[in-house]
Amino acid sequence: MRLYTLPKTDAISDLTLAERDTPRPARGQVLVRMRAASLNYRDLMVATGNYGAGGVAPDRIPLSDGAGEVVEVGENVTRVGVGDRVAGIFMQNWLGGEVNDSHPGSAMGGAIDGVLSEYVLFDQQGLVKLPEHLSYEEGATLPCAAVTAWNALYAGKSPLKTGDSVLLLGTGGVSMFGLQFARAAGARVIQTSSSEDKLARVRELGAGDTINYRHIPEWQEEVIRLTNGRGVDHVVEVGGAGTLPRSIDSARLGGQVNLIGVLTGGQIDPVNIMRKSILLRGVYVGSREMFEQMNRAITQHQIRPIIDRTFAFEDTRAAFEHLESQQHLGKVVITIG
Repeated sequence: MRLYTLPKTDAISDLTLAERDTPRPARGQVLVRMRAASLNYRDLMVATGNYGAGGVAPDRIPLSDGAGEVVEVGENVTRVGVGDRVAGIFMQNWLGGEVNDSHPGSAMGGAIDGVLSEYVLFDQQGLVKLPEHLSYEEGATLPCAAVTAWNALYAGKSPLKTGDSVLLLGTGGVSMFGLQFARAAGARVIQTSSSEDKLARVRELGAGDTINYRHIPEWQEEVIRLTNGRGVDHVVEVGGAGTLPRSIDSARLGGQVNLIGVLTGGQIDPVNIMRKSILLRGVYVGSREMFEQMNRAITQHQIRPIIDRTFAFEDTRAAFEHLESQQHLGKVVITIG
């Protein structure tokens, strides 16, 4: 089988196409013929040596997100069968409940090998079935970005409800899934970008209000104006410390800010968190239970992920470079076979 590895993690150019023997499933394991994979910002950080204090082990197979077909099962496998269309969960042993210390060590494409391979062995517990109306390319976008958006909006202390307002930063994978999930719930969406073309596109997809942060640097003031001084119920914060103060200012008294991204640096002043009784909640993807709940909603509302561009397996480096360019709206996908 063919696969990509990272012998070292200095640059995208370190991605190396290699060959290995196709594995066979043991008891409780499932062999999946991967059909597609998708990229997250985390994958770019891994490839360029900017992920975590210690980085990743040499020759790591990258990417956490992929979908494919079950082609062989080991003994005692009952959750899936040959021919099932499946995706792997981000943390292979976070099946449900609250996250604990054991879960991050099973994160695909970082702590353990990922899915950028023609065949991948999974424990049967680490798989979910794809919604029937989705293609493999669409299914490959779900494990990280979609589950993260679902966790942010539905798994916190104050789950999203009809009539709530949501602020989404940018037009990457998490934010676009946030838009789709919020609209399906009957919530109001305010979305930011520095691109008028992207803002026009998200308005077509249901964003009620948009803000060009290049034209309005103090965009939190526009959020407050658009909500008649109240602020939004939920913020999906993908920027990090550099945008967090504005996100906190954009939230209503008692609102919820879901902190996901690390795109920008800066300092955090906790005063407004206290003054506004903000719930600041760190979100690190989610569990299999959340994934399956999300898939039921995706099926119910016939949601189709927004794919910006699809690349061939042989053009994987170009896919990473496209993600790095920040020109995408939605997900960047690699077709494997």
